[in-house]
Amino acid sequence: MILVPAEPSGRLSDAWRHCVGTGRIELALRRDYQDSLALLQREIGFRYIRGHGLLSDGMGVHRPYEWQGARRVHHSFTYVDQVVDAYLELGIRPFLELGFMPAELASGRQTVFWWHGNVTPPRDAKEWAGLVRATLAHLVDRYGLDEVRTWPIEVWNEPNLPDFWEGADEAAYHRLYEVTAGAVKDVDAELQVGGPAVSPGADEWLDRFAEFAEYHDVPVDFVSKHAYTSGPAQHVPFGVHQTLAPAQGLLDQFATPRERLKGTRLAELPLHITEFNSSYRPDNPVHDTAFHAAYLAPVLARGGDHVDSFSYWTFSDMFEETGVPTALFHGGFGLLAHRQVKKPTYHLYAFMARMGPELLTRGDDHLVTRHADGRVTVLAWAPVDASGQPPGPERHRLRLSVPVPGSREAFVRRSVVDEEYGNARTAWQRMGSPRSPGPHWLDVLHEAAEPARRHLRLPVEDGRVDLDLTLARHEVTLVEVSAVADETPPWSDERRLLGREPQ
Repeated sequence: MILVPAEPSGRLSDAWRHCVGTGRIELALRRDYQDSLALLQREIGFRYIRGHGLLSDGMGVHRPYEWQGARRVHHSFTYVDQVVDAYLELGIRPFLELGFMPAELASGRQTVFWWHGNVTPPRDAKEWAGLVRATLAHLVDRYGLDEVRTWPIEVWNEPNLPDFWEGADEAAYHRLYEVTAGAVKDVDAELQVGGPAVSPGADEWLDRFAEFAEYHDVPVDFVSKHAYTSGPAQHVPFGVHQTLAPAQGLLDQFATPRERLKGTRLAELPLHITEFNSSYRPDNPVHDTAFHAAYLAPVLARGGDHVDSFSYWTFSDMFEETGVPTALFHGGFGLLAHRQVKKPTYHLYAFMARMGPELLTRGDDHLVTRHADGRVTVLAWAPVDASGQPPGPERHRLRLSVPVPGSREAFVRRSVVDEEYGNARTAWQRMGSPRSPGPHWLDVLHEAAEPARRHLRLPVEDGRVDLDLTLARHEVTLVEVSAVADETPPWSDERRLLGREPQ
């Protein structure tokens, strides 16, 4: 039996909800995307959203033309305005990523993804700086300086990878960063700019980025990197399978920049993990599973100990880096499948959104918090072995003694997600894995995606209630405990329901 303290040890970090990822931001123009984001914001409530493609050709910002024998540039913000308006209306702000390169400004033709984001440096640094200045000046003019000062501005994405930055040319990235940061500060000195948004395994880039920033006196307001734990991809048609390292590997990656940047000018800056997940592939079935929710639960419980934010990549399966998805469940990154079908990991986030701000205790399989009104919330999970060998115990027991002062009884609400409940993928597989389910099957899947919910009333002894929780394989469960203030009238008697007199 674990004795949960009656007094909090501190505040529970909400770094997990600071930001969430998205497919390229022009997808925000679509109805299904906005419907999905509205659901997410109602039930979870992220503060910022980050995605690729703000300056790519699909957004139509950079529009060069010829006039009177000279090349000129027009900047169009039609789509930018619609995207940002949609975000703000849904209570979420943009975490701006400056990229990729407009084709008419690019120095080469190398692209990435199905939608062909150009990943080459600008052929004209002054024109690139003008594009950055014009974009930010427009945003300031439209949304106000005080508002835009709250939006982080990240320079590029994973420049350490040759797929995302031609030749993974570090010196060229430093030049891009210097020009870009200068253009940002030209608009307003208090706008927040940072980077280098490197992928896992490139921490030496952080060291050299700090040296570069100090030597050249380049503005850096935050540091960013990414974290994943998957191994090489084993390809099958329209999908991949990968090994995973233990989830502790994500927390280790979160912690690394602080260690490496000690003694540098960047040491005390905000640290943002602007992408994290298990697999770095948008077509890995592990993302759709109950295993995935249990795997990531300890990361959400402890990630805020190391960073200012860690952004789940991504909120929705509306994501087309490898092409349009070929089936409803296809291993997409999203917390939500298409048509707002919730995945188990969505519920992990929704459960976290119902936790209290006061941290009472944490362990390898649980997190306990308290709300201002005295409600105690318990997030518990069945620990998983990332290797899949063995597949994990069928049952996991957790016993907690929870403080419930001032009452003789407690109301207990339990919400369960596992292989069976809160798991639309299981139902989808049983119905034959239809690639494009019709309206009836979508109704079934939405129903199957909801957690199992149970309600109990338990005795309180000496100001405590005992919770004896048995978790199924890969289960994540939320238990909410409230003191009962019984207002049942004295004449209430269930035996009277059919008009009989109590004996």
